[in-house]
Amino acid sequence: MKALFLTALSTAVLFVSSQAISAEKSARDIVEQAELNAYYSGDDGRSAARMIITDNQGRQQMRQFTILRKDQQDGGVQDMMIFFSRPADVRDTVFRVVKQVNDDDDRWLYLPDLDLVKRISAGDKRTSFVGSHFFYEDVSGRNTALDNYELISENEDSYVLKGTPKHPDNVEFSYYEVVIDKEHMLPIESTFYNDSGEAYRKMEVLKVETVQGYPTVTHSRMSDLTNGGQTEMQFRFMKYNIGLPDSIFSERSLRNPPAEWLQLRD
Repeated sequence: MKALFLTALSTAVLFVSSQAISAEKSARDIVEQAELNAYYSGDDGRSAARMIITDNQGRQQMRQFTILRKDQQDGGVQDMMIFFSRPADVRDTVFRVVKQVNDDDDRWLYLPDLDLVKRISAGDKRTSFVGSHFFYEDVSGRNTALDNYELISENEDSYVLKGTPKHPDNVEFSYYEVVIDKEHMLPIESTFYNDSGEAYRKMEVLKVETVQGYPTVTHSRMSDLTNGGQTEMQFRFMKYNIGLPDSIFSERSLRNPPAEWLQLRD
């Protein structure tokens, strides 16, 4: 009888464990598909972008830049460069990212006034991106391998998942909840919570458009729920599959931007 009870108990534990693994796999499948749609549409892409930064007293400043991006592999290594054009205090600043799979992304910032290429350390990836409410990691995307996921609710329009960092000492949040739109399989809202369970930071997608057949976020907002203030990000002149050469994603392009690939046209 005792052996029978232990066998039944083991079977029950195994069943519960397999259910948990299946749920995690399902949640991860959803997140990974959303990551592909949000960051890997087409083989490469170019876009003009504008950030409007509003502080907690209502004062505004603006940043304009052009993004070039090329995928070495869907869901894998990716090159990205961001070339700032306005205002004068950030003109010719360049942000470069090499997105990795099983390691921290490599990030550099070129500061033209100092003629200095500054490496962004892994510890700084969750700090302000050129004075905005977006973090460096928000721009290139957080690696889904860094978090565990749980599907906490679902309706006919969206999934709601909870992401918990595998290495909580490396981030400032305790967990986050992300809403993924089923129609486009894009993250449309992410809310970050601190150790007290209080929401302190929120990203919202304000507009999605279809560009060359790819659902594309063209307007988003990041808000500071604790201190106030927000940054809106708007995208224009988006093009995919333009044939960007590997050679432009290099340290040389930090000081000598590839002008022919930065020309924006409808």
